[in-house]
Amino acid sequence: MADGQPGGRSGVLERVGSACARGPLRVLGVWLLVLIALLAWNRGAGGTFSDDVDLAGTQSHTGAALLTASEPGSSGIAGIVVFHVGTGALAADRASVQRSVTDLGRLPHVLSASDPFSAASPRVSADGRTAYSTVQFDVRPKTLGSAYVDRLDRATASARQAGVEVEYGGALDALVRPAAGDVGEAAGLLIALVVLVVGFGSLFAALLPLLAALVSALVGVSILGIVAAAITFGTAAPTLALMIGLGVAIDYALFLTTRFRQLLLDGEEPVVAAGRAVATSGHAVLVAAGTVAVALLGLYASGLAFIGSMGFAAVFTVLTAAVAAVTLVPAAFGLLGRRIDRVTIGRRVAEAGTDRDVWHRYAAVVVRRPWRFFVAGLLLLALVSIPVLSLRLGHIDDGADPTSFTDKRAYDLISEGFGPGANGPLTIVVDVTHATVPVQHVAQVVQQQLTTTADVAKVAPLTPSRDGRILVGTVVPSSGPQDAATSTLFGTLVSTGLPHALAGTGTLGYVTGAAASQFDFQQLVTARLPLIIAVVVLTAFLIILSSFRSLLLAAKAALMNLLSVAAAYGALVAVFEWGWGRQLLGVSENVPIESYVPMMMFAIVFGLSMDYEVFLLSRVQEAYVRTADTVESVRLGLAGTGRVITCAALIMIGVFLAFTTSHLVVIKMLALGLAVSVLIDAAVVRLLLVPATMTLLAHVTWWIPRWLDAVLPRLEADGHGVRGPVRGVSADGAVPGEHPDEDGAVGR
Repeated sequence: MADGQPGGRSGVLERVGSACARGPLRVLGVWLLVLIALLAWNRGAGGTFSDDVDLAGTQSHTGAALLTASEPGSSGIAGIVVFHVGTGALAADRASVQRSVTDLGRLPHVLSASDPFSAASPRVSADGRTAYSTVQFDVRPKTLGSAYVDRLDRATASARQAGVEVEYGGALDALVRPAAGDVGEAAGLLIALVVLVVGFGSLFAALLPLLAALVSALVGVSILGIVAAAITFGTAAPTLALMIGLGVAIDYALFLTTRFRQLLLDGEEPVVAAGRAVATSGHAVLVAAGTVAVALLGLYASGLAFIGSMGFAAVFTVLTAAVAAVTLVPAAFGLLGRRIDRVTIGRRVAEAGTDRDVWHRYAAVVVRRPWRFFVAGLLLLALVSIPVLSLRLGHIDDGADPTSFTDKRAYDLISEGFGPGANGPLTIVVDVTHATVPVQHVAQVVQQQLTTTADVAKVAPLTPSRDGRILVGTVVPSSGPQDAATSTLFGTLVSTGLPHALAGTGTLGYVTGAAASQFDFQQLVTARLPLIIAVVVLTAFLIILSSFRSLLLAAKAALMNLLSVAAAYGALVAVFEWGWGRQLLGVSENVPIESYVPMMMFAIVFGLSMDYEVFLLSRVQEAYVRTADTVESVRLGLAGTGRVITCAALIMIGVFLAFTTSHLVVIKMLALGLAVSVLIDAAVVRLLLVPATMTLLAHVTWWIPRWLDAVLPRLEADGHGVRGPVRGVSADGAVPGEHPDEDGAVGR
């Protein structure tokens, strides 16, 4: 169905765009009212965010449930308060420390606070200079608000007045970390402004995408906060949603703005140009946003609500970005009209200039020498992907924080005083309700077995609970919680250590605690990552197939996006595991890749990469409708989108890199990974591999079996309502007028 034809989907979008452009003040007013209402609603009734992970069915969860039932006071959320003196011994300040511990135990939501000097369970280092109290909370401390930190300080004042250093760690880390500022968001927007002004030479055209993106992102994050009152989202969810929302919203608005300005340069009236921009580029935006949203929602296929909800959180800002692109942006077009280019800096450019334009020249070179660009692109991806062979999943703890953070200082003090494993002890729970041998014998055998296990630094004696239903003990690893050796120890205890020690006793053993839960979570994520990859790849494949009616294009998109994701993983390994430049990001030590980051990145990267795929292929398809020449269409499509895709990629890279200023190492990891993936996708995949591959495939690019073409739904990516150009393929597979040149490319 032709662009703008009544009754077609592109016709509906064109009418929407034209209507918004004719009544801009009304549309802008509605958006402003919605934004104010949502901000107020979120502030008054919005929910909170926490990293509660449902591990039902895992052995650590079962052990924790047994511990809760038998020892309620020891099963809360454990925070750590560390006491340290630089010289002498803490024994001299014992009274002050114990008074602080007593005051900690009286705070609201505190179940218990252990005495470091307790004869039954002392927690004082061998040199006597460091001690710590385990403070059990009935809620996650982060939910108590920043004012609670003042209560902690007042409770520990007596120790500080005696000259004792006091630091907070464990579950208190999220509560006591400095509040994150808006540096990342502001830096990202500034980078975007510079790129837009330099790339297109128009100040208003540069400001418009930024303002639209800011409004849509705030609306999306506000909706997320409101929904958080009913659904639990992770603590990183708002930042992740804002980061992705800003990136895609700027891109979507940019694609429409460049098309609108080009139509103005071609002589169209502003209202007509706004409608046509929405009918074409706006349609591509909706397809791209839908692809990103589906990829993010695909995270629910992991079966882990925590992972799925993180993807769901980002969907809010992606969808509001798409809605803003087809309503708010054309309203701004109507308001500005031809004044959009009134203030120019340098040469005014919209999409692409004449044949002398750099992108026209580049596109001509690509289609003349496709093999060279194809091989160069593959070699670059292979080189960057090499580090992925060393990928190690794990959990990032307080040890990676800057030394200016109290949780990092607490972590280091415990490592120095008690060994690195003291920051991630493993709790042993043995269910003795059906024991066939004396319980004391069970305790002795288990302790003996655990003591002789490799990488175990210390084993606390297993003691009966007050109700006598379980035995409880602690294993302190020799290595830190982030080390591979600790993960190996956990696996050994669960699979062989405890089962062998308890064989024939009628008892069951479990390894639980915060560290054990992280290891169980890591194993679940690792096991389900292949499923997520399969779901996301298949979904993206079907969307491209339905949009462009080409089996080879869909397969190419899936394969090349897999390669770009692998390259992004490789960059993460090089920076965070190998330490290449990690200090520039404020990460104080080498860390494993957070267990759920690869899964999150895969869905996000695959979705975002489809943005550029859709915009490039839609312009190629649009050119084919006019030329019926595949290779010429590739040249025109690349020339027409090269500038805008490059600028959009630079903007998104800048936005993502700006979020590496976050205090959360996981956000730093995601931000860097996404920035690298966009760089690779735009510079290598979209500008090298895609046009080179399509040129090499030539007339078979648009091939699709007729039976498949008949059963697939139609998702016209460019709003033209045209099917893929398969009808131009003759019985022998050739397209009239195309022939190979001397480099093996097909020309006309």
